[in-house]
Amino acid sequence: MNDRFIPYEHVFLEESEMEARALDFRDLMRGRRTVREYSSKPVPRRLIELAIETAASAPSGANRQPWKFVVISDPELKRRIRVAAEAEERQSYEERMPDEWLEALAPLGTGWRKPYLETAPWLVVVFSESYGRDESGGRIKNYYVQESVGIACGLFIAALRNMGLVTVTHTPSPMGFLSEILERPRNERPYILFPVGFPAEGARVPNLGKKDLAEVSVWKL
Repeated sequence: MNDRFIPYEHVFLEESEMEARALDFRDLMRGRRTVREYSSKPVPRRLIELAIETAASAPSGANRQPWKFVVISDPELKRRIRVAAEAEERQSYEERMPDEWLEALAPLGTGWRKPYLETAPWLVVVFSESYGRDESGGRIKNYYVQESVGIACGLFIAALRNMGLVTVTHTPSPMGFLSEILERPRNERPYILFPVGFPAEGARVPNLGKKDLAEVSVWKL
């Protein structure tokens, strides 16, 4: 018997229950917003662990699972990350970004200052692994790294929303300072920095909408 494969256990649901579940989840995720104003209220470590476990269930090329979640609560490390991120962001806003990009960002009210990098109780930096290592230290090729890590990050965001936490997908460019501050190996590249916590009292978000079904889907029937 080939033990490389095991039976897939599937629970078949009534169509009505399937639709009800789909509607509940859709509405939950439609309420998700990017939040940049955070409370310093503590968040139990166990919740972050569960969110990472959910993210790590994502499919990946050849099941290489090319991701690493680095979790930070140390105030000094958060301070160093904020200082370095703001330095890069300030240069981007003042020198690197073309006018078209700045105009696109204007409705969001963003800028180079990132106080939430210290206020949020947790920072989770997701690194992509360009290659792995075997037991002897040799390289193991990873496949579809960017796609795989992107899917894992999407599940991480959904897990946070499901448990009542908020985040923002922060991608300062370039992000090499994260590798240095967090002392990551050369096969890892910073992918997204997630502040995680509760929204500050009175937190506000831009008044934005999402494209409707007709705008984002094409049906060939």
